[in-house]
Amino acid sequence: MTATTGTAPSLAGRGGFRSDVVAALAVTTTVSYGVLYYAFGALLEPMRLDLRISTTTATGALTLASLVSAVLAIPVGRWLDARGGHGVMSAGSVIAAASVLAWSQVHDAYQLYAVFVALGIASAMVLYPPAFAVIVAVTAPERRTTALLGVTLVAGFASSIFIPLTGQLIHALGWRQALVVLASVIAIVTVPLHVLVLRRTDPSGQLLKTAAAPTRVLRDAGFWLLAVAFVLHSSALAVIGVHLVTYLTKLGHSPTTAATLTGLLGLLSVTGRIVTTILRRWLPITSITAVIITLQGIALSLLPAAGDSVIGAAACLIAFGLGFGVASIAKPAILLDRYGDHGYATIAGFLGTPITIAAATAPLAAAALATALGYTPLILTAAAACVLGGLALAATRHLPRSTEA
Repeated sequence: MTATTGTAPSLAGRGGFRSDVVAALAVTTTVSYGVLYYAFGALLEPMRLDLRISTTTATGALTLASLVSAVLAIPVGRWLDARGGHGVMSAGSVIAAASVLAWSQVHDAYQLYAVFVALGIASAMVLYPPAFAVIVAVTAPERRTTALLGVTLVAGFASSIFIPLTGQLIHALGWRQALVVLASVIAIVTVPLHVLVLRRTDPSGQLLKTAAAPTRVLRDAGFWLLAVAFVLHSSALAVIGVHLVTYLTKLGHSPTTAATLTGLLGLLSVTGRIVTTILRRWLPITSITAVIITLQGIALSLLPAAGDSVIGAAACLIAFGLGFGVASIAKPAILLDRYGDHGYATIAGFLGTPITIAAATAPLAAAALATALGYTPLILTAAAACVLGGLALAATRHLPRSTEA
């Protein structure tokens, strides 16, 4: 294997900035995340009561969808590199709409799990990874950060829009009819945008000639450190996302206060993305992300000591929340800086598979840890994961990049 400490492989320019594509993907990823992921929290209780299944059984369906999406990350990435995102994202939005509609008709756990396999397939085809691959294919290197930020800023509000919207629909129509409405939203909004706007976003002929190149990253020690860093970080975020409200109530806060404090994370995730993008003008994205992730761990480690007061908990969560959405914009930027854009979608799939698996399974492992040892050790474990992830990410800057195809 040959290596170099010089610049990353050259980023092939595409032709500027497709504002129509960025705007379309900002809308479609917001709707897709809102319906396929965030709506589940509002639907969980009325659905499980109607189906007469346990909370564990119901949430297992969402875990299954995440695992299916993880398994498909690499083959979908290869398809995106070879043929572009038009067909994948158009078909994915159709599958998503049909699957959500089918979800409204389930009557037992087996049907629910079958539907969530289809939702996992759709998720692999319509969320951030394929959207980012399309942007990389049609945007000049110097404009990509702006394009990626545009998509993630809008999609960062998916939970703020769709959790309360789904709750209102359930209150007015019941959970089954709420899903019919959400399926219609996906069909009406995302299908036309993917079909019409993503035309002529296929990869260039040069990219097709280098389709085998992505396998080089598997021989790069830096890639595996990146995987370790983001697996640890995504696991910590998943654990906090699921268990934070419960922990705050155990610290003495009311359920309403705990939910409000937890809601800071979603709002601050957008702020963190903006700050990261601004800092990138002067500092390497890997260094910025490593520092932010490490600071997240430090802030989280202070929560058991300071979190019994509202001010103390808010201070810790504000510091933690600024890094809550950073990984979504940092991962594509780091991969592009280190490996260039040839085979980007496949490389992102290699990285995304273990990250998605970790995020899907970490909350279940965390529940077992909390049961055995309590919630404070769980929070400190998540804090340690962030610190170790930040250190691993920082270490990648000192490793040479593989240039072997």
